[in-house]
Amino acid sequence: MKLGFLASHNGSNMQAIIDACKSGALQATPAVVISNNGDCGALIRAEQESIPHYHLSAKTHPDPEALDRAILDALLRHGVDIVVLAGYMKKLGPQALSRYAGAILNVHPALLPKFGGQGMYGRHVHEAVLAAGEKESGASVHWVSEEYDAGPVIAQARVPVLPDDTPQTLAARVLTKEHEIFPLVLQKIASGEIAIPGNMERS
Repeated sequence: MKLGFLASHNGSNMQAIIDACKSGALQATPAVVISNNGDCGALIRAEQESIPHYHLSAKTHPDPEALDRAILDALLRHGVDIVVLAGYMKKLGPQALSRYAGAILNVHPALLPKFGGQGMYGRHVHEAVLAAGEKESGASVHWVSEEYDAGPVIAQARVPVLPDDTPQTLAARVLTKEHEIFPLVLQKIASGEIAIPGNMERS
């Protein structure tokens, strides 16, 4: 199973998945890394791991349709089976979404369907969880659809929300769970325990 990563920032979830591939815990191959941020940590990690990597963004492709096609072409060129969104801050274009429908995964730092949707990312999620007085939070791995954080949830890992939590301390606890749950879900897909629901016809 070949994995294609889309990342915007540090790429720590991507690194956790790469490490699982290297250890044999995940029977998959990191095939390509694509980022909309030419200076991000994810591209540095890709370089260090000798994984093909590309900066594809509105800077490289001002036309949204051309950018969408460039991302799809890179995924296809490297034989990607599963697309992994690892902190990718942009919405995928219709061509990539259509061709990889049902084969795109994301991890969200809350227990969906709570605290999802447009604008709910990073610190904003944890601030909202604390403001709502929630007793627990966690990480959700879900299939990606056309709407933000609306695809079917595959698995969740829970953490307690502590009385003295700040957005930073809660984020750190949730991130640990993200690093655990994402490779586990991918291995269940690789082993056939979790079926890929979507259209796998890619030419």
